[in-house]
Amino acid sequence: MEPLETLHAADLVAVIRAFRTALRTHQGIIDRLNVYPVPDGDTGTNMALTLESVVAELEALDDAHRGGPGPDLQGVCKAVAHGSLMGARGNSGVILSQLLRGLANVVGGSAAPGPEEVAGGLRAASETARQAVLRPVEGTILTVARAAAEGAEESLGTGGSLAGVLEAAHRSASAAL
Repeated sequence: MEPLETLHAADLVAVIRAFRTALRTHQGIIDRLNVYPVPDGDTGTNMALTLESVVAELEALDDAHRGGPGPDLQGVCKAVAHGSLMGARGNSGVILSQLLRGLANVVGGSAAPGPEEVAGGLRAASETARQAVLRPVEGTILTVARAAAEGAEESLGTGGSLAGVLEAAHRSASAAL
């Protein structure tokens, strides 16, 4: 199978569904990791509930297109942004919704987003989430999001493919974590 060079609506839907599944799988671990600003133990739960809202919005979009062509990328991005905003739970859900909104706004603005748009979307995600927090603190998800954007942007400098940009973002985010 040849790697994707551009992101399509179905690809983004598959990623969001996989993200929801991964969050649900690791929800308890994430709940136990949460110590800032208070150790309330619900970060994983709130993020998973936020993603459930996004998936519900995507399912409604699929239902609206049943029997015809599937939703386009712009429609999927609007559903991601709207679903995450309306379903945001707790501080972590709000931050996640802002990360998703920043990414969706950039990616949804392109007919066929490639490496540049995805890297730009990760940068917008980081900045949008940081602006949503009254007093951003290093060592939080905001730091990890910024590192992902930086990794993606650095990959572009070496002619990064879409897969290369995503792999670089993942490596940088993991290192920051």
